[in-house]
Amino acid sequence: MRRLRFPLAVGALLAALLAVGVFVAEPVRVSSISMQPTLSAGDEVLIAKWGDPGGAARRGQVVVLSNPLGGEPLIKRVAAVGGDTVGIADGQLVVNGAVQDEPYVDAALMDGTYFGPVDVAEGTLFVLGDNRPNSLDSRSFGAVATSTVLGRVLTRIWPLGG
Repeated sequence: MRRLRFPLAVGALLAALLAVGVFVAEPVRVSSISMQPTLSAGDEVLIAKWGDPGGAARRGQVVVLSNPLGGEPLIKRVAAVGGDTVGIADGQLVVNGAVQDEPYVDAALMDGTYFGPVDVAEGTLFVLGDNRPNSLDSRSFGAVATSTVLGRVLTRIWPLGG
């Protein structure tokens, strides 16, 4: 009887780990420089997958989403949600007529940049990379459906202490 308990315990542990990875949280590797300086290529992040990650997304959150152009998933920051009007005026993000404080964006790199304004449809998110000059984001492919969000970034797990 003792022999049977060990394989059952190992099987239960593996099933629990699989369930966590499928339904709760998952590590994801950052594959581009579009989120620098917040995240760098090669960093590992832990994403929350529970609930409706896209429907619960708020402005300023970093999310992982299916790439609307195909290929690897993208990691981007939510700049605007459904019902918002969003644009970039002289390098500054403007949402619903108000300039947004974005300490994670190098304003010197954005000086003189203009985009929009555009209205964000309900059920969609307007996403941007923190490294705006080197980011493929909603300025190129438009707002993305909330259903394309795979998870919200909880924390960077690698490199440690980063």
